[in-house]
Amino acid sequence: MAPANGHWSEWVRECETLGHAYVIVTMLGVRGSTPRDAGTKMVVSKDDFRGTIGGGELEYQALERAQELLNSIQAGQWVENFPLGEKLGQCCGGSTSLLFEHFVPAVQPLYLFGAGHVGRALAPLLATLPLNVHWVDARTTEFPEALPPSVTALHPEEPVDIVSEAPPGSYYVIMTHQHPLDYAIMEAALRRQDAAYVGVIGSESKWRRFAMRLQHRGFSKDDISTVRSPIGLSAVPGKRPAEIAVSVAAEVIAHYHARRDTIQSNPGPGWKQLQAQLSASQTSFTKTQAADQSVPGSAHSASETSSKVKQ
Repeated sequence: MAPANGHWSEWVRECETLGHAYVIVTMLGVRGSTPRDAGTKMVVSKDDFRGTIGGGELEYQALERAQELLNSIQAGQWVENFPLGEKLGQCCGGSTSLLFEHFVPAVQPLYLFGAGHVGRALAPLLATLPLNVHWVDARTTEFPEALPPSVTALHPEEPVDIVSEAPPGSYYVIMTHQHPLDYAIMEAALRRQDAAYVGVIGSESKWRRFAMRLQHRGFSKDDISTVRSPIGLSAVPGKRPAEIAVSVAAEVIAHYHARRDTIQSNPGPGWKQLQAQLSASQTSFTKTQAADQSVPGSAHSASETSSKVKQ
């Protein structure tokens, strides 16, 4: 993963538009010689990042920490201290505290599989919601000529392959024209272990067959219980495409509102924690400075060590 061109703020806007989670990494406080100045930022998404905090082992560890946050559902802020000595393989001799801010976007990615009668009734409803809708069907002739601005049509030869490209926390609404394809997409979504929602259209008997097959394939009861099938709210009855579409849209709305209420949120570092981090940063810098001065012929004087340089 290499930094792409462009300012870090552009990547924030793009992540928000695409519905991708992201982490802003900021050099919060610096002591002594550091690769970048305080306030330097980079933005990390699941597959890319913009900006740099100086490269080297510091940036590598910051990227690893950001990916850990992106793999969780906990949004919030964290501060961590990084001494720039032998442990990080950097000879700056200073230290820095990094602020990690994990943002979960308001717009959720949703993958609608199937452009049949119900899919065509459902897509316009989903387009009015805070969702980034990807409408998937290999049959290009099934799609309407004009799509809503927030809906993107995808026509892969193998629709199930799209599941591997979806960002974490995606919604999967499955209603293709083939039961085996419904099952394959559902299983692929469950194997990811990071879906926000998996819903499959069909009857009770269809779901029983699917659930039994999942059990035979090694899925736990907890995994299987996360699938919504038959899809839609039972309080919204009816078998017409429009009625089913309203029922499914209502369930999705209820789900993402409930999910927002349950997403864990870190309240962020308090003043005492910030003081402790800055104190740790100063201590690690002082120890490194003292060690350098005790080495005969060391090229680091006290004035050199306390200056800020860029590598």
